[in-house]
Amino acid sequence: MRALIPTLVAAIVSVATPALAAGREDTSGLFVWAFLGFCALIVAAQVVPAVLMMLGAARGAARAARHEKAPVEVKVR
Repeated sequence: MRALIPTLVAAIVSVATPALAAGREDTSGLFVWAFLGFCALIVAAQVVPAVLMMLGAARGAARAARHEKAPVEVKVR
């Protein structure tokens, strides 16, 4: 069983190597790259507020845990 895994890995790598070495010509024009850049800008614009909100929530939870008081027991007669 131990010899089977390295043999399978070697077989997969030997088959995949020519595909990875194949050249690729870039035929994308300026408009394609501009569109992809605009999409990346939209994603980045949405990630920044999300990260800030998560940091604020974590900071608020840490502050609440730090200032949490012990429950008070009320005696009823």
